[in-house]
Amino acid sequence: MIPKIIFNREKKDWVKRPLLSNIEKIIDYRGRTPKKLGLSWSDTGYLALSALNVKNGYIDFKATANYGDQELYERWMGDNHLHKGQVVFTTEAPMGNVAQIPNDDLYILSQRTIAFEVKRDLIREDFLATLLRSQKIFNKLTSLSSGGTAKGVSQKSLSNLKVCLPTSLEEQSAIGSLFRTLDDLLFSYKDNLANYQSLKATMLSKMFPKAGQTVPEIRIDGFEGEWVEKRLKDISKRVTRKNNDLVSERALTISAQFGLIDQEEFFQKKIASKDVSGYYLIKKGEFAYNKSYSTGYPLGAIKRLDKYENGVLSTLYILFKAVDVDSDYLTHYYESDNWHREVSMCAAEGARNHGLLNIAPADFFNTRLVIPKELAEQQAIGGYFSNLDNLINSHQEKITQLETLKKKLLQDMFI
Repeated sequence: MIPKIIFNREKKDWVKRPLLSNIEKIIDYRGRTPKKLGLSWSDTGYLALSALNVKNGYIDFKATANYGDQELYERWMGDNHLHKGQVVFTTEAPMGNVAQIPNDDLYILSQRTIAFEVKRDLIREDFLATLLRSQKIFNKLTSLSSGGTAKGVSQKSLSNLKVCLPTSLEEQSAIGSLFRTLDDLLFSYKDNLANYQSLKATMLSKMFPKAGQTVPEIRIDGFEGEWVEKRLKDISKRVTRKNNDLVSERALTISAQFGLIDQEEFFQKKIASKDVSGYYLIKKGEFAYNKSYSTGYPLGAIKRLDKYENGVLSTLYILFKAVDVDSDYLTHYYESDNWHREVSMCAAEGARNHGLLNIAPADFFNTRLVIPKELAEQQAIGGYFSNLDNLINSHQEKITQLETLKKKLLQDMFI
């Protein structure tokens, strides 16, 4: 019994045995609460680990959590101090998240979370963590779990779980080390991605003037003077060309993350009608306003086509191209919420038709926006946000690559 990918050149067989035969003890305080101990949670102290902050692969220190003081810790944990590298596992809501204690701090093992004390002559903790995160084991746990939508696993269920593992502790260590490295890389990229996304959101709110103002809160060095107010119709031109000659059959949709994207790529199917000759034909570099609201887009979304040379859109969209303004500047201006006030003022109050904001094209093009007087400043702002987008996109791509690699290895390195 050997997996597709192995570390052991001698190709030693793996063995199959009950999971719990590798476990010295399960630490489980199911049902324990501070109230039952005559105590209460604190704002600071020892972090309580629960299904809220034990994620798959790491402890989320930014998640909402409880803390306990010294007395609560001692009454709760007794002599069961968790150690660095120890495997913790969520038993329900969600079932199956696996992480390891990341440092030498002390933690309280709280609701819906258990910890394993391993038999060190049989299994390595890094390997156990990886094993429990494999899709094969998750599927087995799901079949053994109880409950409907909210699956849960008990110690009795775990006693019925059999696992395959190498007898060589050296091979276990090598496998565990590989996946720990992958997890560390993923955590680092995800943390950096979150920081870049947060920076972008902050800068979008500060690098464009607020309503009634003519200078932004944060400005790129080397530029001064007030910005000027323009109407969209003065700096753009409406696009109404139809796809009469079927120049394109790529039906597009607007995605918050990907912008204008092929419907088949996004939905895995085509939503548009078979005949798209009556649709608008949009070309690369042109903008589209989708009046349909969604999460984070209460007044719809305005995106530029960057991914393809052309595509088609329903005539419910409003299309335009930048004429007397830097296109990159306009792209990022419409990623902020500075335009919301103008659009909401000219939209029919409370009027939505099948989820679409009721705004006429003439009113939309009559909306006002404030832009830098100098083209160079527009370009500098557009360039700043484009560079941020490149960083964000490169991190997202790297995360996708690493997650794909990890998934493949979890499939091929376990039986």
